[in-house]
Amino acid sequence: MDFVFILQTMKTLLAAVPMTLALFFLSIFFGGLLALLIVWMRVAKNPILSNFAKGYIFVFRGSPLLIQMFLVFYGLGQFGFIRYSFLWPFLREPFVCAVLSLALCTAGYTAEIFRSGLRAVPVKEIEAARSIGMSGFLLVRRIIGPIAFRHALPAYSTEIVMMVKSTALASLVTVWEVTGVAQRLISQTYRTMEVFLCAAAIYLILNFVILQAMALLEHRLSQHRRAAPRLS
Repeated sequence: MDFVFILQTMKTLLAAVPMTLALFFLSIFFGGLLALLIVWMRVAKNPILSNFAKGYIFVFRGSPLLIQMFLVFYGLGQFGFIRYSFLWPFLREPFVCAVLSLALCTAGYTAEIFRSGLRAVPVKEIEAARSIGMSGFLLVRRIIGPIAFRHALPAYSTEIVMMVKSTALASLVTVWEVTGVAQRLISQTYRTMEVFLCAAAIYLILNFVILQAMALLEHRLSQHRRAAPRLS
């Protein structure tokens, strides 16, 4: 095995990590905001909003992310009202299209994860908060939100890991993240094994760091569940 080539390949791929992280963080951020809106619509008593949220979740969970990305990247430009609007300078950029498609997709999965966490909030906790005068946004911020997020965190961490790996699809719309750079190196060197091993190692390290951060967050959010040390 050519360790000099592997070292050079790793150095080249590491230069593309910031692009992968940018795709990841932006899609998680905007997808999370959209997921909160979808959850609100999903649990609303308005049947129009609720059915729209159900349809959104069904479409984006039921269709492949690759097709969604191609529809965003290649399809939006076919509509004149988009191509001649103020949005077109942004939507014609591959990076923006990749972030948009990733965010739309993860929002569908994240909305269901958040909704399951919301349903796990004990009714007695809500009733106790209301009995002392909590209501509205204060009730959500102090009681419902933290408890729901704590219950949703294990499943949400899995979705976050999936999003790290999903950024690899952005290479198919000419965004040069880790996988895209790896494919370009393979086309130049024809050394598939070494290049993809280096790429896989980078994704493993990224996911390891993210999972450790999520485990630490889960540990801090569940401190009250651990028994206090006994005084001798």
